[in-house]
Parts: sequence; structure tokens; C-alpha cells
Amino acid sequence: MSTSPDYFLDLLASDATAPATRAAINERLQAHPSSEPKFFSPEHYATLRTVCARLTEAATSEIIASNIDGRLSRGEGNGWRFDALPDDGTAITVFLDALRERGFDELEGDNQDGLLVDVRDGSLTTLPEGFDARRFFSDFLAEVVENYVALPSTQADLSYAGFADRPGWSKIELNERHNREPESDEAGGAFSLGLEPFENRETEWKTIAPEGLTEMRRFGEDEEVDAVIIGTGAGGGPMLARLASKGLKVVGLEAGKWHDPRNFATDEKAQNFLFWLDERLSAGKNPVAFGANNSGIGVGGSTIHYTAYTPRALPEDFRIRTDFGVGFDWPLSYEELEPYYDEVEAFIGVSGPSPYPWGPPRNNPYPLAALPLNAAAQLMERGCNELGIKTSAAPNAALSAPYYREGIGWRAACSNRGFCQAGCSTGGKSSVDVTWIPFAVGKGAEIRPESFVTQIETQNGKVVAVVYKDAQGNEHRQRCKALFLCAGAIETPRLLMLNNLCNASGQLGKNFMAHPGMQVWAQFEEETRPYKGIPGGLISQDTHRPKDVDFVGGYLLQSIGVMPVTYSSQYARGQMTFGEELRDHLSGYNRTAGINILGDCLPYDYNFMELSDELDARGLPKPRLHFTEGENERKMGEHAEKVMRDIFSAAGAKEMWSFNRHAHVIGTAMMGNDPNSSVVDKFGKSHEIENLWISDNSTFPSALDVNPALTIMALSLRTADAFVGS
Repeated sequence: MSTSPDYFLDLLASDATAPATRAAINERLQAHPSSEPKFFSPEHYATLRTVCARLTEAATSEIIASNIDGRLSRGEGNGWRFDALPDDGTAITVFLDALRERGFDELEGDNQDGLLVDVRDGSLTTLPEGFDARRFFSDFLAEVVENYVALPSTQADLSYAGFADRPGWSKIELNERHNREPESDEAGGAFSLGLEPFENRETEWKTIAPEGLTEMRRFGEDEEVDAVIIGTGAGGGPMLARLASKGLKVVGLEAGKWHDPRNFATDEKAQNFLFWLDERLSAGKNPVAFGANNSGIGVGGSTIHYTAYTPRALPEDFRIRTDFGVGFDWPLSYEELEPYYDEVEAFIGVSGPSPYPWGPPRNNPYPLAALPLNAAAQLMERGCNELGIKTSAAPNAALSAPYYREGIGWRAACSNRGFCQAGCSTGGKSSVDVTWIPFAVGKGAEIRPESFVTQIETQNGKVVAVVYKDAQGNEHRQRCKALFLCAGAIETPRLLMLNNLCNASGQLGKNFMAHPGMQVWAQFEEETRPYKGIPGGLISQDTHRPKDVDFVGGYLLQSIGVMPVTYSSQYARGQMTFGEELRDHLSGYNRTAGINILGDCLPYDYNFMELSDELDARGLPKPRLHFTEGENERKMGEHAEKVMRDIFSAAGAKEMWSFNRHAHVIGTAMMGNDPNSSVVDKFGKSHEIENLWISDNSTFPSALDVNPALTIMALSLRTADAFVGS
């Protein structure tokens, strides 16, 4: 492993770096490759090291190969795999065998690269018939590059300083640089370790962090509680808070741990534990990525690592069939959900502009002023102004000023860390674990982390108890009067399928949707430092219902900042370049900015979730999700890509590339008025089991062209009120 430039080590040791972050990075600094492979044979391991060296052209290939070997030996994955491919260990071994059969280890570097290009292009003849080489190569290359860019030596080469984020970043605009940020062209150039002030106040962790909630009420397993809520994210958190505040006895069961946010490191690799890493199988022509994408585990669910982008759905979103003749209308209107949007925004603290340029006039302004625009937002704004596209500072569930809520206390303002795609260590991001959960506990709710539910017991058409396993594998049974499933659009239908419940309509698992999330990335002459500021600072909904297009619905435009490992992984996966070309591109990280869309997705019969024959580590069938883009989504993506490229061209981009992805998992337990074509009614109540309710993104009849978290929270409060009223 190469020695990091002095600036990186000095910055790492300084007060600008939090202890948890310093510990995580130091662990990698001190890591050494294993002397002997633990998973691969010595021959395969030697080939793997050479492959990693060719892909990265770096002297760190041994540690990269060692990391991959170690992961496989521990039986760890990244939370998903292409259904068409065998397990990771088998697939990589097949790949290495195919290279060795062509004499890869004895070839010169350029000829080795030629064989890797053949794999990438799907033309290496020594691979077995039916082996999806291109998908394998994109996935494998992404893992290699993730390991490479996570190395401190690589991050130093990129002049990355995002880990040194204390007490915050006040200089986040184009070409702005703090003294502690090195010059991009000279990683070892002049800089100062002196901290520049960032006025703020400390979050009152004693009323928020789990260690301070020592007076949490405890219920006996033999005690029949009023409600059990499975999942503690955007659906479960508000539900727990509302029902507990009404004096009901409620227990929240969460599969993951209960984390103290102060222990979250500003380091991408160190926060992998926040993602649902049990393997899911992804099928179809456009398989959807899971793991670090579209998943979360732990008290707070995926809101712990959501980017906090919280625009409301607009009235037209709820009536796509009425307006276009396809898809499904919602059995409720915007007007019915509006007061709950108001309540959620005020409770968690959403920062946004007033007035908001799109949609009907709001009853109340956003509780906090909009967050400042970072460099990516400024560049998108510049290009949109040139093209006549209206923009606005975006609504974000992150605090532009310190914020107080009774039952929670004070939370610090966002310090512009830019690390919202993972856990926020300051309390400035309004995730469920620092808002709804402490409030619920204060009102008498009990939270049981590391409680994985496997069985739902019913008698005479009613739920009477749930069975779950704790972290040690011990089985528990909790009696209840009502059950709320808030586990998300994969685990909610999976649990119902495992228990043969709620599928008289045949719709459970059907109507699986994922937002079209086309991204365009660009590099500029100006410095952007994309690790600073709220990632999605700017929004445009001018394309919500665009005119003269050949597709249904529409999309929003969003500026995006990004951390280096995530960016590099997406570039590798999307462009599949390696070696010198890869390294040259990554050297421009500090001049990078992105634009993203969130678009409507129509439901199709061929997109669905089912249980596979493969079993996971718990002995349960793995979920398999089929997804293929429809013609509508393809045309929308093409339209959006052109618009985004035009924006960045007008802003002065020097280089651009696009990445077609799909964000958020939606549908699979649709709400509706007709029990023959839906799983739950408009309040989330099961058509079949009178005391079973669902409140998460699985119930969405249509995708909506906005991020789902705010709508999930609003629906959760509405469902809770309907339950209490009944």
C-alpha cells in the first residue's frame, strides 16, 4: 500500500476529523493483505491479484484482492445479485478460470487488458455458455473500484477532504475552499489545520440517542399489547409515535440494531451496516440494485441513509389513470393527504422555499428556510437559467437552523457535511431515529431492535401474535390486538407470502415499480468539491407534466453531490472503463457535479416480487424481484437525458456521461377500493384480516414522480388516525 501524502495523515489526526471517522480510516491504513488466501486457491488468488492490478493500475492490488477474498470467506455479500448469475464466489471463480485457460498470467499487460475487454464485451470464448459476462463484469469491476477508492492512499490522491468535516463546511459554493482542503492539483500543497468557525448548537442527545432512553417502557411477551409495528422507518416511526401518544400499548420490532448516531463515521465503507445486506435476487431486463441502493436496516430504517429530499407529491400524481388512461389512480386525493404533509414537515423539520413554485398554494410555509446551494446546485441553476427552466431551492428534511420539538429537544442545524447518503452524526438530518422514535419512546412505546419476525399467528380471521427471533436466534412470541406491517415493499410482502396471508386478490407482490432515476454527470473547470452541502440542493418540477412528449407522466430534476466511493462505483458500473482511463477520470472528482431525475413508473404484469427456491442464512426463501423497463420509462429516460445534458452544456461542462438507474422500491401490496384488485383499502387496512394494516411504500398504487419518504410518513399518520378512529 502506498504512503498517503502528509496532508491526509495530518488532517486525519486533527480536530477536524471525528474520532469514529479517524478510527475507521486508521483501520484501513493499518490493513495488510493476507499472506494466504482464505477463499480462493493460491492459483486463483494470484490471477485475482493480477486482474485487480490491471483494472486499477495501482500498487494496491494486493489489498483489493485480499478484501474480496476475505469477504467471500466470511460469506458476506452486498445485499443483492443478478438472478442470472451464480453466487459471487462461483461467478468470480468461473471468470478467473476462463482467463487462466487463455494463459492470462503469462501475457503482457496490454494483452491481459485485451482479455478483460473481451469479458466486458461478452466475447471471451472460454466463459461457459449462458454466463452473463457483461453484467458480471460491471458488478465485479464496481467492487474492485469501490475497494480501490476506499483506500486512504487513493483518497489522498484525489485530494479528498470530506472526512474532515468538523465543525462543518461553510464554504460550499463553486471554487470555494476551506484552509483545511488541499488544492486539487497538489495533494500535498499548502493548507492549514486551523478550524474555521461554524456557528451551531449541539443536538440534545440525552433525549434522542438510545443510551439516554433508559426509562423506555417494557411490555411482557404474554401481555396482549394494542399494536405491534414491524419496521421502524418512514412507515413505522410515525405510527409508533401517533399510537403511543394516544395512550396505546405499542411495540416496535426492528430487524436491525439501534445505533447511536454519534458513532457514525464520515466514511462510506464504515457505514455499510446501515444497508439491508441479506441477499435479494434481481431479475428481468433491467434488474434493480439493492443493498446500498433501495434498502435499509436498523432503528430508523432507510431514512438513516436517505438523502433527505422531501418534495410533496402534486395533485396530478394521485390520478394518473384519470389523466392518461393507464396505471392506477389512488383511492385518495392530495387534499386528503395535505394536512398530514403539513404535520410531518413541521414535526421533523423540513427546510424549503416559501413560496414553493409548483403545485397548489401551501396552507403553511416550510418551517425552516431553504438550505444553501452547493456547487452542483449552482451549476444546475446556471444551466437552467440559460435554457429558461424554472428552478428552486429544494425541500430537504435537514435543518437550516437549530430546531426544537417538544418530546425530542434541540437538534443541531445541518453542518453541510454532504454525507446524507449515510448516517448523520450531528442530528441535523431529520431521519426517523432522531425524530419519531425518541418521541414515541417518550410517550410509552417500546422498541425492540434485532428482532426478525418470521411468523404471523392468526385465529378466526384475526392476528393474535407474531413470532420473531433475536440476535442470538432465540424465538419469542408477542401477543397483540392489531398488527401493522411497515417493513417496506420487499419485506412486507415477503412476510405475508411466508405466512400465506392477504393474497385472495392475487395482487400481493404484483405492481412492482421503481422510479426511473437517470443521472447525468459532468466535470467542469471550476472546483465543486461534491462532498459538501446537502446533496440535492436544487429542484425543478417544470418537467412534471411536460408538453409534446411521447410518454405518460413526468419527472423532477434534482442536483446531486456525491461521495467518492459511490461516484467511482457508479462510473465503473455504468462506463465499464478501467486502468489508465479510469484513473484519469477519477482524478477529476473535485470538479464533478450531477443531475438526477425521479420519474413516474407504470405497473406492468411482468414486474413483480416472488419467493425463490434459494434460502438465506435464516433458512427463509430469498425474495426475487423482476423488473423490466417499459417503453414509457425508456422514452422518459431518453427525454430526461437530453434535457440534463443540455443543462450541463449550457453550464459549461467539459465532459459528460450518463448512468441509467432505478431508485426506490414501490408497489407490491397496493391499496384500492376493490378487494378483488388490491391488498389493502385506502387507509392501509387489509381487505382480508380486519386487524392487519400496512403502511409503507408497498401500498402505493402509482410511483409518484417524487421521493417517497415524506408521503410514506404522511400516510402512516393517516393510517394511525383511521385505526384509532375505528
